[in-house]
Amino acid sequence: MLPIDPTPLARREVRELESYNAGLSSEQVSKRFGISKIAKLGSNENPYGPSPLVATAISNAISDSGLYPDASCGLLRDLLAVRLGVAPEQLVFGNGSEDLIAILCRVFLDHGDNLVTVTPAFGLHTLYPHSLGAKIRAVPMLEGGSFDIDGLIEALSEPPRMLMFSSPSNPVGSALSASQLKQLLEVLTPATLLVFDEAYYEYAQGSPGYPDVLARLSLQQTPWIVLRTFSKAYALAGLRVGYGIASSPALADLIDRLRTPFNVNRLAQVAALAALQDEAHLKAGLEATIRERERVAKALHEMHLTVVPSLTNFLFFKTDQASDSVHEALLSHGVIVKPWREPGYRHWLRVSIGSREQNDQFLTALSETLQPAPAPFAHDDTP
Repeated sequence: MLPIDPTPLARREVRELESYNAGLSSEQVSKRFGISKIAKLGSNENPYGPSPLVATAISNAISDSGLYPDASCGLLRDLLAVRLGVAPEQLVFGNGSEDLIAILCRVFLDHGDNLVTVTPAFGLHTLYPHSLGAKIRAVPMLEGGSFDIDGLIEALSEPPRMLMFSSPSNPVGSALSASQLKQLLEVLTPATLLVFDEAYYEYAQGSPGYPDVLARLSLQQTPWIVLRTFSKAYALAGLRVGYGIASSPALADLIDRLRTPFNVNRLAQVAALAALQDEAHLKAGLEATIRERERVAKALHEMHLTVVPSLTNFLFFKTDQASDSVHEALLSHGVIVKPWREPGYRHWLRVSIGSREQNDQFLTALSETLQPAPAPFAHDDTP
């Protein structure tokens, strides 16, 4: 006897949700196509791995795995507070910054509340609000991949409960300029919480013109939170450590009320602490990624593709073919990228910047995928 379908028990908003596209694993692609050499370039992971200090720290802490972690992330909290120049009480921690996005939505959004974001967007910026019945207004990015600051300001004319977006943008790779950030902050009111997702901060911070968002927000009277992560530049994606810098301890306290007590595990905490100690490893990884990003972007331009200038560890590019068909063809070459499926962007793909070898595998596979198929052979019957 088949089990009864539980779907009718779920809330309508959940029944209507599409699952988040987390992408394929290397193992799945290898098994499906019988390929051993996989270039996994769909999830913006760091190909250079974490600092060697991380392995040592985890090894030393493994014997304490039977104990619950520090619920307050005390050591990590204190070190980050000093590094960032904020009060320890302003910090919140999550099982990745995605965890904090989910908590923020549960704390601040109710059925019928309005949220403003951009499109294309990081999927969880819309998925979680949708699940709570929030009304979403997504302002399209401008042609060329820049933020439509006028469109965002117009969308804020009736203050929404939340404004949430990433800068540098995921998936586009561009960022707000200092003047655009200033314009946006000037129209915010205390009725709107700004959630500024800065997951790719480390890649962008050295770029000319990239604003010091935290410094500017520290002057802001309206509520805000900046989200960052150890998953990308610090290469701890598998351990899941994210954090937020809140405008006030009161805002951080509200978030903590719905945070599960032990959401950042013991090994993740010691790994993040160790990663912060090795600035040389971080710098080397950033420099290598930026060099490869510019090389890959140049190669894509030479294929006559539209590529958005990026401040991150990925590139957003457009082809004449549907993104899903390009994605499927690349899989057969052992290359994993992320096809974009938001309406209006279904010819766009996001490719992570991997090692030089991985990037070469991608460029070769893409070149072969985009070449026109040869005309079928036919006999010439002309006498």
